[in-house]
Amino acid sequence: MSLVTEVVVPRYGIAWYPWAVQYFFLIALSYSSLWLAAPGLVLGKPAWMTTARIALLACVSTTLVAPVALLADLHQPLRFWHFYAHPTPWSWMSLGSFLLPLYLGAVVLLAWLAWRPALKARSRQDDGVFSHVAGWIAWGDWQAPRAVLALIGAGALALSLGIMVYTGFEVAIVKGRPLWNTNWLPPMFVATGVIGACGLVLVLNRISTLRSADTNRQMLAVLVGACVVTGFIALTWFLDGINAVSGSVAAALDSVSQSAAWRGTAMEGGIAGILLAVLAFVMRRSAARRKAMGWVLGLLALHVAWMFRWVVLMNVQTVARNSAGFHDYHVAFGSYGLLGIIGIFGLWLTAVLLIDLFVPWREASSDPLAGPLAEPAAAPDASLSASIEGAPRHG
Repeated sequence: MSLVTEVVVPRYGIAWYPWAVQYFFLIALSYSSLWLAAPGLVLGKPAWMTTARIALLACVSTTLVAPVALLADLHQPLRFWHFYAHPTPWSWMSLGSFLLPLYLGAVVLLAWLAWRPALKARSRQDDGVFSHVAGWIAWGDWQAPRAVLALIGAGALALSLGIMVYTGFEVAIVKGRPLWNTNWLPPMFVATGVIGACGLVLVLNRISTLRSADTNRQMLAVLVGACVVTGFIALTWFLDGINAVSGSVAAALDSVSQSAAWRGTAMEGGIAGILLAVLAFVMRRSAARRKAMGWVLGLLALHVAWMFRWVVLMNVQTVARNSAGFHDYHVAFGSYGLLGIIGIFGLWLTAVLLIDLFVPWREASSDPLAGPLAEPAAAPDASLSASIEGAPRHG
């Protein structure tokens, strides 16, 4: 006589919606863009100044929008004050709630100091409301020494490291998901974040009319390095799993080994990553290719960074934890799906357009005392827009 015991396991809905993907994507672009701006903005390297201006625009815009996606992912945004009323220092999410406002403030302050000379110069022009707004944002004629900008920049960089660590381990500590519970995830977030930031700078370099050849060359060089690091992490992560070195990685691979969808996703991601690395390596050796196709490679880089986070944060949740098989997930049309994704992109685009409208960021200087700068005389770029070509040169 055989007895059959039925075990009924409830199906739980996903806990994190696409809002989470948007937050992790934007915040990675934010701190990675800050790192790309640091050589020119904080260290004062003239050859990196155009890249620093574009990267700072990318950093400020993504930093402003990322917390909106995070609040939306709380499902009840007004409960954010609970983090401050009931702090839990042992929680990465709680630590992040304190780090994020500090980081946001440091980034905005750094951008303001970098943009003040150009804002003051614009406030002296007679162009109606724009000169008045520029004077209001500049907030007086006082001067801040170069050391202050460098100090604020160093503080923002230090806080960005905190953001990098908390966003990685906030996911990696979840033991209920073997696909998350691995130490390989945080460095993979960082490496793909740098890939996405390089892509965003390449795209902004094109659509902002700057079209700096130096920026394309620098970003493709960084992009090649980031792709190599990402590939090394991915390969080591996979070898760790198939050789059962780490229990969580082995369990993660076992949980998706029978899924054709997961195999297809892995193949798509691998092909996109290899294609990105090869094209970046080839294009960085040709100025004509960099100028013509740099922004296309930037879009591919953004796709790779976005898709990695989508797979990690959304596809992983389709793996059943309490039963065999997989749960289907389809992107909804409403605010928790497609409209939410489009809305966040629209909000980011609005932030970029407002900054471009009221802030002469193209003339930003690494020295608050020097006034607005154009490209260094030793390495002029004929493709700069007319607004920069007419800016005064210093040094």
